[in-house]
Amino acid sequence: MSTFLLPVRVCETIEKLFNRYWWGGGGAGTRGIHWMSWNQLCEPKSKGGLGFRKLHVFNVALLAKQGWRLLIHPESLVNKMLKDKYYPSCDFMEASAGSNPSYIWRSNFSGATSAKTGNDP
Repeated sequence: MSTFLLPVRVCETIEKLFNRYWWGGGGAGTRGIHWMSWNQLCEPKSKGGLGFRKLHVFNVALLAKQGWRLLIHPESLVNKMLKDKYYPSCDFMEASAGSNPSYIWRSNFSGATSAKTGNDP
């Protein structure tokens, strides 16, 4: 999750598996009791939730963390390679997606874009 942007549909499917496990009734074909909504379960523990994470938001946060590493470690091999290919004349935060970006660059770029705007994906 810290390298590639997962599709929203994949994140939703994994969250549904979490739901099924958490609310499972214990037997095949039985339904468990939904004591709390999923949004309440995703609240921090300090606010009465269980601290579960919304996976797509967490995925983008991890990608933004990778972008931060590119900014604070300009001497790293990954940074040098990405800089030479995608943003040779500017800084990481000023870079654009380009015309034919790799999936890794698009993923990192989505993390940087959400960090710039301050919006959730």
